[in-house]
Amino acid sequence: MNVLKRNNVHETGEGDKVLLYAHGFGCSQHMWSQVVPAFTSSHRQVLFDYVGSGQSDISAFDSRRYSTLNGYAQDVLDVCDALGLTSGVTFVGHSVSCSIGMLASIARPGLFDRLVLLGPSPCFINQPPDYVGGFERTDLEGLLALMDQNYIGWANYLTPVISGEQGGGPVADNLSDSFCSTDPVIARIFAEATFYADNRADLPHVSCPSLILQHRYDALAPVEVGEYLHKHLRNSTYQVLDVVGHCCHMSHPHLVVDAMKTYLARKD
Repeated sequence: MNVLKRNNVHETGEGDKVLLYAHGFGCSQHMWSQVVPAFTSSHRQVLFDYVGSGQSDISAFDSRRYSTLNGYAQDVLDVCDALGLTSGVTFVGHSVSCSIGMLASIARPGLFDRLVLLGPSPCFINQPPDYVGGFERTDLEGLLALMDQNYIGWANYLTPVISGEQGGGPVADNLSDSFCSTDPVIARIFAEATFYADNRADLPHVSCPSLILQHRYDALAPVEVGEYLHKHLRNSTYQVLDVVGHCCHMSHPHLVVDAMKTYLARKD
């Protein structure tokens, strides 16, 4: 199968330095549209959709492969292989893609020079007494049950939580459109893989440096999660963005661009 077609891969910009963008659950590469233009003259940029998301080839979806985040990490590696990328790549991931990118970096040491992690969470479920993930397991079980019973109702409930726009707005509208255009069965499988994953034990195995961009008021990944990651990821830089919601690359792209440029300009 043609991976570039399967994952709806697009490239823009040019140069030896590569930025590879990976979207979050229920989203697509389109969510990076306000960040990409800032790096067109300085970087070769790669965007793609996970199989089952965006404009990917839905016929390639395998429920067994994509029942865990390792299947999505393999998508990342497949895209890199198809483009001949073997090193010098900066991975830019949002939400669950942060964990996916870390898994890919562990599986392929040397591929990524750096990770940019926007709204990361190695585990969304609270694990007393020493880990705050943001959700009780019963809350997530109820959320997944709502997906099964009323997919549109689930999308309408989750959209303002993720966007931080309780009264509606452009970010909420984009998220709602993306959720509602995703096959409900595939979305359910990706949701379970996302919200039940626990990748805390993988953190010591991540060897490349990382930038953690934490939203200050984020219902999905609270500040405690960002602090936990910074403590457990070697060579990590931690920055809190003073925004509400879980999608700063859509709501406040200039903050993400500024943070990325500052970080990427560092020599260490």
